[in-house]
Amino acid sequence: MNDDLTPLPSKTHRDENFPVASLLIAPKHRAAILAYYRFARGADDVVDSASLAPDAKLEGLDRFEETLLGRSDAVAAALPLRAILASKRLSPRHALDLLHAFRMDAVKNRYANWDELMQYCAYSAAPVGRFVLDVHGESEATWPASDALCSALQVINHVQDCAADYRNLDRVYLPLDELAAQGIGPEALRAPKASPSLRACLKGLVDKTALLIEEGAHLPAQVRDFRLCLETAVIAKLAATLNQRLHERDPLSEPVHLTKPGFLICSLAGMFSGLKAWTRKSMPLARTHAGGA
Repeated sequence: MNDDLTPLPSKTHRDENFPVASLLIAPKHRAAILAYYRFARGADDVVDSASLAPDAKLEGLDRFEETLLGRSDAVAAALPLRAILASKRLSPRHALDLLHAFRMDAVKNRYANWDELMQYCAYSAAPVGRFVLDVHGESEATWPASDALCSALQVINHVQDCAADYRNLDRVYLPLDELAAQGIGPEALRAPKASPSLRACLKGLVDKTALLIEEGAHLPAQVRDFRLCLETAVIAKLAATLNQRLHERDPLSEPVHLTKPGFLICSLAGMFSGLKAWTRKSMPLARTHAGGA
């Protein structure tokens, strides 16, 4: 693949709002999760390139797919994930779903309503959580809570970066009907500070996201892996905290990202929540064993 279609990664997993294969994840699983992340980051950088036309972006994504499926070795960012999938006998489904979302990004820059945005999240966000769960051998019964939490994370990123996405990519994930209900359009994102109408629109999205987080908060208690229980509890806590900050702050003019101390405090609170969820789940089992004895 030529250099025009393989830009250098814009950031690493350490730059994300949420932990990616943190130390809470068992070492035996981290390589797989990082390989998936690097695959996703490489494809994302293709569709976010300001110098590529839509057709060139789609061509670049096709090369990611060809490499992933073993039809080519052109894309270095896809080779580690291909090897991991083969060694662990995992399906490429979740990576292919992600490419579907990136193809949408290459040609689509507006979303009519919340349902349309959730359909996008079904490909851009849900596969990420499902891949992590599959790597851990978790049941598909955990997918609904994971999908909700991952979709919430996606919307949080969209709201947080709404101005930058519009100015840099002419991409608007805020549903057009929600903007229209406040009597405004995407051009409201050009302002240095959100208008009262835009703030009302953003708060409405934050309220809907809170419901997704509430559903996703069930995930830690559903997973069987203790370390994954803690990791997902941390993510759920970070999601709730950032969503609350978006309710209180203007993402056009105020910082929303957590500071390092704030991230640490939030993570510790999430771990404590995960421990409580694990303890509650373990207690009935312990009683059952005691009664059997």
